[in-house]
Amino acid sequence: MKKKVLLLGNHGFVIYNFRKELIQELLKDGYEVYISLPMDEKVATMVTWGCKFIETKVDRRGTNPISDLKLLLHYVHILRKVKPDVVLTYTIKPNLYGGLATRLLGIPCINNITGLGSGFSHNSVLKKFLSLLYKVSLKKSYCVFFQNTQDRNTLLESKSITSNHELIPGSGVNLMDFEYKQFPPEVTALTFIFIGRIMRDKGIDQYLEAAKIITQKYPNTIFNLIGFIEKTQPYYNEMINQYAEEGYIKYLGYQSDVKPFLEESHCIIQASHGGEGLSNVLLETAATGRVLIASDIPGCRETISEGNNGYTFQAKNTNSLVNKIEKFIHLSYLDKLQMGINSRTKVEREFDRNIVVQAYMSKVKEICS
Repeated sequence: MKKKVLLLGNHGFVIYNFRKELIQELLKDGYEVYISLPMDEKVATMVTWGCKFIETKVDRRGTNPISDLKLLLHYVHILRKVKPDVVLTYTIKPNLYGGLATRLLGIPCINNITGLGSGFSHNSVLKKFLSLLYKVSLKKSYCVFFQNTQDRNTLLESKSITSNHELIPGSGVNLMDFEYKQFPPEVTALTFIFIGRIMRDKGIDQYLEAAKIITQKYPNTIFNLIGFIEKTQPYYNEMINQYAEEGYIKYLGYQSDVKPFLEESHCIIQASHGGEGLSNVLLETAATGRVLIASDIPGCRETISEGNNGYTFQAKNTNSLVNKIEKFIHLSYLDKLQMGINSRTKVEREFDRNIVVQAYMSKVKEICS
């Protein structure tokens, strides 16, 4: 009889993009793979591979306790019906409520902490509550994978976890999907790019302010912006339109394929305030052979060797960001090119997705043997 593996996630697109190699490896090795996710356009593709889909609505940013209780009960129902041999959970709510459900039913669980969320950087009462919730949910986990050392240390200090944890290089990056691309020619306008959800915590204010300052001082620069505006922060619509009309940025909206835009860029800027596990967009950009400028926070700093393939700056500090952008601008073309090459080298050495897949397969085989 085939062993059953159940994945719990909050977004089909994310599971498809960052876990497809693991899913395909599990299927190839003869496991029966179930995916519990909200319905989206990527689910059908995963079903064609052989996955069995269970629709699960997950309110990613909601804080309604009734909705969260319903999600917990839904997970308990799924576990009783599917009877998986091992459960893999990703992102905050599947980790918390999926982890708790597996604990209640005594099913082995492998959690992946893809970031602790902004709750840990807010008031101490909320942090204490979340630490308790993680402790209850993760205590009996077979293994908790962390993507950066600070998230791990945070949960260790709060005694939310004990010895059942390992550090992995984020989600890794598929080096075949994201190939090295020739650096843009020297005569091209210096092009920067922001890719991500447009919201305050992602540092959009700092990016916009820096774009304005730099383009006024250095006219031969371009600041592209890709991403959708969070519905909870609609005021950014007007702000972004204004910056675009004044020529400080080019707003390209949401793009399902960012590769062409990465290829024409020299450097990516990620200005997040916190809550990253390990930034996938930085890894993918580095694999393409581009320079990284990012906030000096967990999940971003791990991707950068300072001055070698990019720069870090103080989160929430526009002046610090501007300083690092200017540092990059003043490099010679050959130095910029070498930094891009260094990015690719670093990713090949430290962040190959095969490392992550093998870490998972090793744990799954231990459980199912």
